[in-house]
Amino acid sequence: EDEQIVAEIMERRFFPDLITHQTWEGFRFAGHEIKITEATDCYGAVVWPSALVLCYFLETNSKQCNLVDKNVIEIGAGTGLVSIVASLLGAFVTATDLPELLGNLQHNVLQNTKQKCKHQPCVKELSWGIDLEKNFPRSSCHFDYIMAADVVYHHPFLDELLLTFDHLCKNDTVILWAMKFRLEKENQFVDRFQTLFDLEMISNFPSLNIALYKGIRKGRMKA
Repeated sequence: EDEQIVAEIMERRFFPDLITHQTWEGFRFAGHEIKITEATDCYGAVVWPSALVLCYFLETNSKQCNLVDKNVIEIGAGTGLVSIVASLLGAFVTATDLPELLGNLQHNVLQNTKQKCKHQPCVKELSWGIDLEKNFPRSSCHFDYIMAADVVYHHPFLDELLLTFDHLCKNDTVILWAMKFRLEKENQFVDRFQTLFDLEMISNFPSLNIALYKGIRKGRMKA
């Protein structure tokens, strides 16, 4: 079953017929062909399999996870694929990443959502753990969903990442987080995450070494 679903997920990807000066990949989600411009010399400008897993979940569970008119923020949006799919499914999306990635992120988001979405998504800088209250004040920023795909890997900002999740998550916020398991240090982040949030694995793909989690703040009354 795992391999069958993974094959279906990966079939959503297509490539250009002709080689051009611009590196891009295509994806089919939410009834659209999505063209993503990439830069292979940067981790944040490549579409990783975790993003496809999350997009597939959003599309195939659109009734139980209805995004229409929901306020969504994606952290570590990278190329913007998850944000684009959430936008096409009716959400109002804020796609965030580091300042050096915003140009390509904005290009992809605009190219694939303009005049196609109920709510035009916005792109905003978010450096994990930095100026969170200034840029995303708790009193005025309320997100129904926080989405993240492949934000845990070998980088020195895991503390700041956890702080960012904590700052953005209200009592009624749902976190959807796709993670590829790599090294033990990064894997321990799951344990740290669970000190603040109740975590439920909603999909698991051993052949990709990827799990999809749903998280809510600890102490929240579950429906």
